[in-house]
Amino acid sequence: MKTVTVTVVRIYLNEKDGQLDNLLRRLHDWEKVRGVTVFRGISGFGDSGEVQSARLVDLSLNLPVVVEFFDVPGKVASIIEHLSTSVKPNHILHWSAFVNEAD
Repeated sequence: MKTVTVTVVRIYLNEKDGQLDNLLRRLHDWEKVRGVTVFRGISGFGDSGEVQSARLVDLSLNLPVVVEFFDVPGKVASIIEHLSTSVKPNHILHWSAFVNEAD
C-alpha cells in the first residue's frame, strides 16, 4: 500500500456568522481540495462561553459548525494563509496525516 502525507484542516464556525456557504464555494470551486465534510454540532460554546444547543422550540439556531478537509501540505498552507483573513483567530486547526493511494 502506498501512502502519501497530507494536511488535515478543521475550521470551527457558527451558523449565525453566515460564513459556511462562501467557505464551501471557495474550497470546492476555487481550491478544489479533497475530503470536504461539514459537521453540524448539536451543542457547543465558543468565545462567549454561552452554551448553544439544538432544541425543538428553537426558531433560529446558532449551532457550531465544523468544516474539515485535507490535501497536500503545500496547497493547504496556501489555503490556510488565505483563510486566516476571514476566519477568527484560533479557529483553524491543522495536522499531518497519511492517506492511502492506489499503487
